[in-house]
Amino acid sequence: MQNSVSYTLKVNDFVDGQSLSRFNYSLLFWSFLAMFADGFDLNSLGFAAPFLVQEWGIERAAMGPVLSANLAGIFLGAPLLGWLGDKYGRRPLIIGATLLYGVMTLLMAWTHTMTEMIFLRFIAGFGLGGLMPNTISLNSELSPKKYRSTLIVLMFMGITSGSAALGLIAAYFISDFGWPILFHLGGILPLAVAFGMYFFLPESIKFLATKPERHKDLLKLAKKMRPDFKLHDNLQFENPLIISHSGTSQKSQPGLGVLLSNGLHIITPLLWLCYCVALMANYFLNNLIPLIYDTYGMPAQEAAIIATWYHVGGTLGGLVVAACLDRMGFVIVALLFAISVPLIATLGLDLSFTALGLVSALVGIGILGAQFGNNTVAGLLYPTSIRGRGVGTALSIGRFGSILGPTLGALLLGMKLDLSSVFFYAAIPVLVGLLAALLLTRLCYVRFHSFQIDDTPVDN
Repeated sequence: MQNSVSYTLKVNDFVDGQSLSRFNYSLLFWSFLAMFADGFDLNSLGFAAPFLVQEWGIERAAMGPVLSANLAGIFLGAPLLGWLGDKYGRRPLIIGATLLYGVMTLLMAWTHTMTEMIFLRFIAGFGLGGLMPNTISLNSELSPKKYRSTLIVLMFMGITSGSAALGLIAAYFISDFGWPILFHLGGILPLAVAFGMYFFLPESIKFLATKPERHKDLLKLAKKMRPDFKLHDNLQFENPLIISHSGTSQKSQPGLGVLLSNGLHIITPLLWLCYCVALMANYFLNNLIPLIYDTYGMPAQEAAIIATWYHVGGTLGGLVVAACLDRMGFVIVALLFAISVPLIATLGLDLSFTALGLVSALVGIGILGAQFGNNTVAGLLYPTSIRGRGVGTALSIGRFGSILGPTLGALLLGMKLDLSSVFFYAAIPVLVGLLAALLLTRLCYVRFHSFQIDDTPVDN
């Protein structure tokens, strides 16, 4: 039975009234593939680094600038392409960013100098930076409230799945095909995904609702999302950018000051700190586990497998967060930080290969699970009118941590420390993240009167 609708419809109510359907599963599928390609490409240089050091005859510490170039590109690309997504739509920016980093990664297979590698890696990072805020925004704006956090976490599990696949390829194929195989596959994969997204990835209905000239596109998308509604051609949706979370019409405030108002003046900086810590630890481990263990005498194939277990653990961490976040809120992020502190330090102990793989998987559950939680909570802490700004700014601020991670790793390697000291120092920033997460948990409880985090917070 079809429902009739009024002339004007609130777009938020329309989105939240969905039942999971083929539309939602298709969105999740293509978003997951975009994240899978992202995870594969993002970590490809870390797995190639031991072989580049040997083939090019360079110092291991010299890989720091190359690893950081990608992250510097992400730092600049996230806010700029996120802003362009707000202006021109999520869909074209997601596809364009995927094409950009796919082409740059493919070209890296034919580089011969560090300068070429740094340049291409920086441009690839620019594309990678634009992919994540637009994909988060697209899924936040098309997913029903009841399933939003779970669907976003499942989408992000594509990153760890792509990274795990990369580790297996590095472990079993580099010896036969050389390090370029990582960049051949890392370039072809996103190009293929971009081709598929061109035909199947939808635009954000909340973005289309802000563009009167695209009313026909909005109605076409709405019919795909809600076949249970009878949508008339003269139906109008309320503009979500001028409807506040309290339901009253207002203009969106300019600048970043809005992220520090209405009771968010402490919550937002603490969220940024949690982002920085999780990304710093993740990129340290992502990029340097193969290089660190190779430095201390572990065969490259075994080091790649240890790194793969880290990403397998990250996938399990995503499942933990998906199961617990709706009920426990940011408590689960604090718990994941807590278990990560001693486990990271344990990576530097003299353990068997099997035990080291197990610890690496547990670290992945903690660090990557915490980052999944950060990404999802960032999309729930802020009301619709400032959600894109809140998520994009948190991602951009967090990139300071992602740049510091490989830089710290290269510094520690250059100091010629013993292996246990390298991982001991790597665990210290995570302790800072734990303290920030505990305080943020308390503030969220005061704000929402529950550990559960609503996506329409009350004004304070």
